[in-house]
Amino acid sequence: MNMKQWYVVYVKSRAEKKVLQSLTSKNIEAWLPVQNKLRQWSDRKKLVEIPLFPGYIFVHVGRKDYDPVLTTENVVCYVTIESKAVPVREEDIHSLKKILHQDLIEVELTRNDLTPGEQVEIRSGPLMGIRGELVQLKGKHKVSICIQQIHYTVMIEVPVTELAVIREPHNCGQSEVISVL
Repeated sequence: MNMKQWYVVYVKSRAEKKVLQSLTSKNIEAWLPVQNKLRQWSDRKKLVEIPLFPGYIFVHVGRKDYDPVLTTENVVCYVTIESKAVPVREEDIHSLKKILHQDLIEVELTRNDLTPGEQVEIRSGPLMGIRGELVQLKGKHKVSICIQQIHYTVMIEVPVTELAVIREPHNCGQSEVISVL
């Protein structure tokens, strides 16, 4: 069975871009989610590209490429549960890519556990189709994708008028939970 799946790989500190380049040179599909952030130094401000999840890279591999990922310089290990690499759902990778392709959307990371609530779906706008749980946070409504294995939550603001309640249950996988905050 050589069906490709997405996995999360833990890499050495500040080596994400080097690992991405090494994996790509081995013809292994890898993705490093990045965002542009304005950084302030004492003498200037500069827009820099930084990893969204420091220390992590996503790889899309089958059995053939599973071990070569581990032998790549600066790769530490796959993110695992009970000693097994846990796949990330394709739809969650797609949702995260869709969020990051919206240049005007500010992405915020938190490391908080989310409280489950009502299931919603974004019904309009560039993020249409993303589903999750509705949670109100400080009067703002935000969409978040929680990658449970690495304990990060990606949040973006979505107007409440673009959300609709979903009546059928949403079965979230072990790897990711999509929530709306």
